[in-house]
Order: sequence, then structure tokens, then C-alpha cells
Amino acid sequence: MTEQTIFANASLILNDEVVRGLLAIKDGIITRVDHGSHVPKGAVDLGGDFLAPGLVELHTDNLERHLSPRPKVDWPYRAAILAHDRELAGTGITTVFDAIRVGSIVSGTSKRYGKYARRMADEILGMRAAGLLRISHHIHLRAEICSETLVDEFAEFTPKDRIGIVSMMDHTPGQRQFSDLSKFETYVRGKYTFGDQEYLDYVDFLYGLQAKFGTRHEAATVEAAKHLGAALASHDDTTPEQVIASQAYGVTIAEFPTTVAAADACHAHGIATIMGAPNLIRGGSHSGNVAAAELADLDRLDILSSDYVPAGLLMAAVQLGDLWDDLPRGIATVTSQPAKVVGLTDRGSLQEGQRADLIRFATLDGTPVLKETWCGGTRVS
Repeated sequence: MTEQTIFANASLILNDEVVRGLLAIKDGIITRVDHGSHVPKGAVDLGGDFLAPGLVELHTDNLERHLSPRPKVDWPYRAAILAHDRELAGTGITTVFDAIRVGSIVSGTSKRYGKYARRMADEILGMRAAGLLRISHHIHLRAEICSETLVDEFAEFTPKDRIGIVSMMDHTPGQRQFSDLSKFETYVRGKYTFGDQEYLDYVDFLYGLQAKFGTRHEAATVEAAKHLGAALASHDDTTPEQVIASQAYGVTIAEFPTTVAAADACHAHGIATIMGAPNLIRGGSHSGNVAAAELADLDRLDILSSDYVPAGLLMAAVQLGDLWDDLPRGIATVTSQPAKVVGLTDRGSLQEGQRADLIRFATLDGTPVLKETWCGGTRVS
């Protein structure tokens, strides 16, 4: 029989309040939540530190960073996954939906990138089944509408893969994230060191791809989400009309709407809005789009994503708690809210019967300092 572990004298971040109390776990499950500062014999005294649910991350590009640590440098898949897994555990993330691109560009002369989604998913799922990963990994397929091979790549996946999220990404310049073409030029030329004519040729090439494949690829993405049993997400909605189209497709999650008008439309149509933690922490979008803090002020921010900085997720949630003067509400944007929209009912709150995915942290002048992370009752960081 596995012994019970009791964490006492903790500041428990519950669904709607922060209370001093204790929490007991056994066999990876929360078995007891009590109020009071009493420290029973044998309990772990947390000394007033915060104890919160483990963080749930729905959209992160962090794995891609480990796959390509430098431009034109490819890293072994398993090594990248392990490094990514350990890094997330060290930031308090206990459940992650690893964003994997589907849809490649295999022609043209400017910027090509090949398929990798099926192989990467196989590696993640295999390592998960073998118990080699510290935290709970799920698959998020990022469908690049402006690509050439999307339909063929989707065909490699089946419902047995248990894909959690399928999202529609259209990075065609001049719309959505890159409505401001100057921002697109700065981003692309900074990343790929294009010359003047090479950049113009690349833009024309992308316009041609969107014109040729856009409608077909949107329909294929919607159909793939249905076939795979995944939650469908839109990406960078800019106008109310785009949100209405998203709703018609069956979208339930809106990743990074770029305007207040789009966020208002998402709210009106019951679509959960995700904003980036880096946007909130930095005070604005690096693409010049709407600030996360503005949407938070307008009650149009439901979920936070670390996007490209895993360590930013807890930091931004605490910052939101300060902005709203409601720490449980801020923490909910990275725990119970993301768990809810993807149907994970077994985690995201400190309640009896929930998974023992937990984080312990203190704060230093408002900045959270993570001390420990547990996933399924096992300490992973």
C-alpha cells in the first residue's frame, strides 16, 4: 500500500480563494483538502508557500526550439523531446500539448521545410508509453494552411493517435498575425536573412500558395479535427467575420486573436480566448497586435499560453492575479480553464479525486519563484 503524503501549512490556491491548509495525496491522487495551519506529525511543512495545481499548456513552440537550437542545425528528436520535457517540468508545467506542424513547403527557391509531424508524434507517444517523460504529453497538430502537403500529412494520423488539438494557422502575409506587412518583413528578414528581391519573391510565392491551397486546406483541417476527435482551434482571428467563420467550422478555442473586435466576437460566440504570456509580461505583442493586458481589462482573456517562453506561464498567471486582484482567477487561466476546453476533467484544481499535479512556489516582489513540481504525485522538479 502506497503511503499518504501530506503537505501542510500551505497557502492553497483553490478555485475561488486562497486559504492556509493542508493537502494529502496517495497513489497519484488528491485525497484530502483541509483548512488550518496545523502541521500533523510526518507532514511536509510548506512554511506558507503557495500550493497550486500543475500548469496546463495548450500551445507552445518550445519543442521546435530544441529541434533547431541554431539556424540550419537539426537536433536528434529524442534528445530534443527529453530536454523540452525537463524544461517544462522545471517551470511548473505538468500537462503540455506539444505543437507539431503539419503542412510543408517542398518547392520554390526561397524557404523550404519538410514534413516531420508523423515521426515526431511517434517519438512522443512511444516515449510516453515507455514512461520516459516526466510530465503528461499530448499532441497538438498545427495545420499550416499556406503549405503544399497538408492533406497528405493529415492522412498519416488516425483516431488511435488521440490527438488533443488541431489548429488552423494561416501565416500568409498581409492578414491575421501579419496584417502589418512591415512587421512581417522585419520578422522574416530577421529570421532568414533574405535579400530585397529574395524577400519579395518569397512573399509572392506565399500568396500563390494561399490562392491555390487555402480553401482546400481549411476544409481539410476542419475535417481532420472531426475525424481525429480533436478540439479545433483558430489562430490569429482579426475580424468578427473570421470569428463567425471559425464558429461555423466548430472552433472552440481562439489562439491569440489580434484585435479587440475579434476577442469580443469570440466572447459573444462562446469561444475561449488564449493569449500569450510573453505578450502580457512584455506589455504588448511583438507583432504589433492587441495587448493581452487590454483584453484582460475587458474580461476577454480566458487562457494563457507560454507560447515561446515556458517560464513565462506561471509568471504571467500571477501577474494576471495582481491585475484582477484575484490570484485564483489568474491561476485558473493556466490550470482549470485550459484543462476544461480540452476535456481533461481529472486535473486543473486542488480537489479530492483530482490528479496530484502540483506546484509549490513563493513570490519575490511579485515574481513567482518555483520550488517544486509534482506530476501524478511524483516529484519531477
